[in-house]
Amino acid sequence: MGAMSDFLENKLIDQVFRGQTAPTTTNLYVGLFTSAPGESGGGTELTGNNYSRVPVTSSLANWAGTQSAGSTVASTGTGGATSNNGAITFATPSATWGTVVAFGIFDAATAGNLLFYGTLTISKTINQGDTVSFPAGSLSITFD
Repeated sequence: MGAMSDFLENKLIDQVFRGQTAPTTTNLYVGLFTSAPGESGGGTELTGNNYSRVPVTSSLANWAGTQSAGSTVASTGTGGATSNNGAITFATPSATWGTVVAFGIFDAATAGNLLFYGTLTISKTINQGDTVSFPAGSLSITFD
């Protein structure tokens, strides 16, 4: 389960309570970390060896509504959670990536702002040639 970064919390407060325009995203970018980030960012994101963040278009089709996993209509649920509707698959590592312990969701393919982050239930050493993927419904974000 993921948490919201300080950056996104501040943008939402400014939008909802202070009448400011919040940034919108055409794509979200899912990244992996060998050292977990926190609300203010940080952590150690993977680099090199064919690693790059995976773009996922911001849409009803790609992210579940709050009423149920796999939903593709506007949110009407009460749990405040969404998850990926399709698999999020990374490029095949050309060498060992190390032990992945966390994920992040960003607003850019490189650099940019961390929006959400979370630790993985099980850390995993990623070796050359491994398939690295979040199956549909497995990357969950909750607004609480």
